[in-house]
Amino acid sequence: MLMFSTGLDYYTGLRITAANHEREKKFWFWLSLIVNLGFLGVFKYYNFFAESFATAISNFGLQINPKSLDVILPVGISFYTFHGLSYVIDIYKGRIKAEKNLIDYSVFVSFFPLLVAGPIERATHLLPQIQRERKFNYTKAVDGMRQILWGLFKKIVIADNCAQHADLIFNNSGDYSGFTLFLGALFFTFQIYGDFSGYSDIALGTARLFGVELLRNFAFPYFSRDIAEFWRRWHISLSTWFRDYLYIPLGGSKGGTWIKVRNTFIIFIVSGFWHGANWTFIAWGLLNALFIMPSIIFNTNRDNLEIVSKGKYIPTLSDVTKITITFCMTVFAWIFFRAESITHAFQIISSMFSGFLQNSTLVEAKVFVDEQVGYTLPIVIILFFVIEWVGRESQFALADLGLSWSKKYRIAFYYVLILLIFFLGGSKQGFIYFQF
Repeated sequence: MLMFSTGLDYYTGLRITAANHEREKKFWFWLSLIVNLGFLGVFKYYNFFAESFATAISNFGLQINPKSLDVILPVGISFYTFHGLSYVIDIYKGRIKAEKNLIDYSVFVSFFPLLVAGPIERATHLLPQIQRERKFNYTKAVDGMRQILWGLFKKIVIADNCAQHADLIFNNSGDYSGFTLFLGALFFTFQIYGDFSGYSDIALGTARLFGVELLRNFAFPYFSRDIAEFWRRWHISLSTWFRDYLYIPLGGSKGGTWIKVRNTFIIFIVSGFWHGANWTFIAWGLLNALFIMPSIIFNTNRDNLEIVSKGKYIPTLSDVTKITITFCMTVFAWIFFRAESITHAFQIISSMFSGFLQNSTLVEAKVFVDEQVGYTLPIVIILFFVIEWVGRESQFALADLGLSWSKKYRIAFYYVLILLIFFLGGSKQGFIYFQF
């Protein structure tokens, strides 16, 4: 699949560049789009559409048994399909010329750090780096190793430990209520951030060892002051891809409030659907669209462009309040992302809010923490967010942290992180975004 997609986009790119007439350019452009999206649709969404259609038909008293595809989703298909699409679109729009060197183009599509879970690269950004001669740069390599270290800490210590408790609560949600279910949502919130941003840190750091700078994918999203800022900081490469290749072509913010509202809903629903063939992902996207609507309607979606409390260690009360509200909204939305079905999500939410602060549910939550979680993980999570807060003005938390310290203290700090990875690592968990 990867070889076919690479060959298709390489060839159609050349044909678009060589075309003498607009009609010919359109033919090759649409051929690439239809085939790429067609394969993505068949492998990723065929079973979902077939089952949804059968369910809808059954409501009218008709029973059909659609044949499902018993195939494994090709590794990284969502990511390398979007790499190829952006390349072909940029050629068609005249932003770049087709790459004649097949090896250079193949490396752009399948560069190993980003192949299975991004970031989603652009030909305009990555291809020039592949084409020019690269030499080993010690300073960049050390910086890359720091980012890899921080990514491993996020994944192995934070995400994998939180995953055990999130899975226990979500998989047995009927046995828990109130505050314990909230803890489950909270653990998943920490898990998915540590898991996905940890992978991105490892990918970016590894690429830097090879003299390649990949697109930044996370910018401390849980310190956002509104949902619009959150989406400028979470999975940045996907958000900007949808902005440039879907939102703006649909009209973007031009044409009045209704156009902005329509386009925003389209972007978030498509984004949810991109994550997987399940109604829970669509509900998650729709919920985020509803959360962001007030800022779109009242034109406040670009109020928080600066880093929160820039130049300060202590945030203002106003910033703390905004961060807390945004974080709670994000936690609520993640319930739909993690739940097995829409029904499961609503059951969790219903049980969570019924008697949320009742004494019995608080006792249940305390027993869960005492018997299952302990107090080491909460302390490590707090330490993790303190380090993230201190380093929030950098490209990643450890980029500048400790550079002013003496060498022995800096090395000791790195060894502490390494020891925490070895001794506090949770059970082995696959990366969440590998399934997409």
